[in-house]
Amino acid sequence: MSDTERVERLVGYLVREIVERPSEVTVTMVKNRPRRVLAEVRAAKQDMGRLIGRRGRTANAIRTLAQLVCDDDWIVEIEFLD
Repeated sequence: MSDTERVERLVGYLVREIVERPSEVTVTMVKNRPRRVLAEVRAAKQDMGRLIGRRGRTANAIRTLAQLVCDDDWIVEIEFLD
């Protein structure tokens, strides 16, 4: 399994467990440069506050976990879109 697939599966799982409407969650992977991947997370507007958390703590925790499943030389970026 590639690094992008691991990130996509992990982020999808985490986000679906946090939100109240998991059927409305989509995770799109965009590889825009070598060794850099961008995950675009879309969820219902009502769930965005839960995903971001106070002062962005939940979003930062998701980003940290996503970085851990990749090799050290990969850069993982996650954007939360509504």
